[in-house]
Amino acid sequence: MADLLHKPLLDIEEQPRTSKKTPRVASLDVFRGLCVFLMMLVDYGGAIVPIIAHSPWNGLHLADFVMPFFLFTAGVSLALVYKRVPNRIEATRKAVLRAVELFLLGVILQGGYFHGINSLTYGVDMKRIRWLGILQRISIGYIFAALCEIWLSCRSRRDVSFLKSYYWHWGAAFSLSAIYWGLLYGLYVPDWQFEMSNATSSVFPTNHSYVYMVKCSVRGDLGPACNSAGMIDRYVLGIDHLYKKPVYRNLKECNMSTNGQVPESAPSWCHAPFDPEGVLSSITAAVACIIGLQYGHSLAHLQDHKQRMQNWILFSLSLLLVGLLLAVVGDPVNKSLYTFGYMLITCASAGITYSAIYLLVDVYGYRCLTFALEWMGKHSLSIFVLITSNLAVIAIQGFYWKAPENNLIQWIVTRFVRR
Repeated sequence: MADLLHKPLLDIEEQPRTSKKTPRVASLDVFRGLCVFLMMLVDYGGAIVPIIAHSPWNGLHLADFVMPFFLFTAGVSLALVYKRVPNRIEATRKAVLRAVELFLLGVILQGGYFHGINSLTYGVDMKRIRWLGILQRISIGYIFAALCEIWLSCRSRRDVSFLKSYYWHWGAAFSLSAIYWGLLYGLYVPDWQFEMSNATSSVFPTNHSYVYMVKCSVRGDLGPACNSAGMIDRYVLGIDHLYKKPVYRNLKECNMSTNGQVPESAPSWCHAPFDPEGVLSSITAAVACIIGLQYGHSLAHLQDHKQRMQNWILFSLSLLLVGLLLAVVGDPVNKSLYTFGYMLITCASAGITYSAIYLLVDVYGYRCLTFALEWMGKHSLSIFVLITSNLAVIAIQGFYWKAPENNLIQWIVTRFVRR
């Protein structure tokens, strides 16, 4: 686990020992650094400027692009790693090990072990640990894309076509998409209930709990209360293992106060946990990683800058068009459910953004303009750990003026967040 911290976040650009190490691609490091920068910006700036924070349910804000961008760069990197695979068994073993390491690190960082900047305690109740999160989702997308590249690549043509050269990859992507659509729209969601205790809410007095009933009895509902994604998570993971502060509490229906409390008069589902990195939505996240893999094929197998750019732009515009059409016909753009339209639009955005970075950095050579992002990309996992665990914030919080309460973090929270 210690060695993992010295590697860039999903920098999979390391070949098995039997082959040559793949040279680093500067534009990919810059793009990965951009992902980390955006994550820091929306995490710390979202409370001050809500428009850049996650959309409460349907819609796209700046924060909603961060996860797809990470999945995209993971897919691109995989195409470089497994450009040649002399030993599929060994490559699979290393891919599975890498995915497990990322998953376990994610559980430690986001499972509840670190209690935040207002508490110096640590440790997590195993009855309430959160099993899924950002790194866990990336690890799931990574292993699906890695297995596709290791076992389903049979390219025999000299030219690289997104559709023709890797048709088995698309078969896997379409199969995963069909499973997702079938479960999202086909499962029947009955009425359900959950218990809210004083351990998770300050609304009720000590040693008391309240049982909420959520009326559903529907099929294909994509609202926050009765979607099948939440139902699957409640059955598979258990409601106590889901994210306790879902972003949909910012909806007007929930009427959440500035201190994060939901009034008792709000609809029952406003009090319920919901995991935005749940089981069902991880399926389309895996498809997003496979799409990033296809962009990486142009980088791995084509040498001409112009041909690479043409492939990327054409593919990105095609994905964007299909995603917008789906949004028009009724498939919402929703990050929490990771809907198909959201997945296509954000993948297209990642492709267009990476194309621009590639043109600036690798074609025209303006690395001096992006050296900070490139450095962040090379050390992205270490930065991610510092940010997610709040260790960086706690370190800054340790410096204060005269009294511990007069620290920089508390000043920012008082002046901007709680204003």
